[in-house]
Amino acid sequence: MCRERKDRGCTMSAGGGKKAIFAALSANAGIAVAKFVGAAITGSGSMLAEAVHSVADTGNQGLLLLGQKRAEQEADELHPFGYGRNRYFYSFVVALVLFSLGSMYAIYEGIHKVQHGEELSSPIVAIVILLIAVALEGFSFVTAMRESSPLRQGASWWRFIRNSRSPELPVVLLEDTGALIGLLIALVAVIMTSVTGNPVWDGIGTLCIGLLLGIIAVVLIVEMKSLLIGEGATPAEDEAIRTNLVDGRSIDRVIHLRTQYLGPEEMLVAAKVAIVPGLDIATIATAIDEAEARVRVAVPAARVMYIEPDLYRTQPA
Repeated sequence: MCRERKDRGCTMSAGGGKKAIFAALSANAGIAVAKFVGAAITGSGSMLAEAVHSVADTGNQGLLLLGQKRAEQEADELHPFGYGRNRYFYSFVVALVLFSLGSMYAIYEGIHKVQHGEELSSPIVAIVILLIAVALEGFSFVTAMRESSPLRQGASWWRFIRNSRSPELPVVLLEDTGALIGLLIALVAVIMTSVTGNPVWDGIGTLCIGLLLGIIAVVLIVEMKSLLIGEGATPAEDEAIRTNLVDGRSIDRVIHLRTQYLGPEEMLVAAKVAIVPGLDIATIATAIDEAEARVRVAVPAARVMYIEPDLYRTQPA
């Protein structure tokens, strides 16, 4: 038996983390312009790498917003479960393309600067720009943390990034974390180059920024690939679904359960449940309707449900 919600409440919301995305987009766009100006004035490779980093981050936010927009498309004959996974796809593109390209460029530029160091001009300009960028990135980072806190439910930040079914906030959090660390690396590189007069420090800073971007890219690729392939309910959600499917009167156990997220706020639930012998069709239908209602209250993401009644057997049918 199948009960599939078609009402407006089941339409997947693509607004998760939008405030954090806009904050990061605004900050990174302004920072990128400032960094390019600073790199042109000073000739700093680490500053140039950070400018490319900010351009990549700005493009990232644009792709995340595009993914949310595409996810709002109505279900059709070709995609009967909707387009919610667009959010996973575009987040995967963010990790695979922009972060990777930014990482490779910074590593290339770092190696070049180490081998062929160039003196910095007006390092104070680079330092001022980097300090301003730290303040702006800090604002973006705090916004992302504030947006993520209600969803974290007491878990550590790393566990939230690993377990979240909403891709945008983990992406923005990792972006902002990487940006802040990268800015501090660039700041140290510029100061060391200025103090020692050795441009190799600038190249080392650029290389470190490239490696940092590469690490973030790998983490995001692994997480987004898992979401794109299809992740099921969390252990807590799985337990809640199993508990609420059983009422002890008409449904006495769950024979098997399969779940999969169709999008960040929409889960497919397919279950076979054991019905108490001797019930008529009307009673069974009512029991399944009530089970679906209980599950949706306990796990609001369980919007598409297929429940098959059966008699429990010691050996699967």
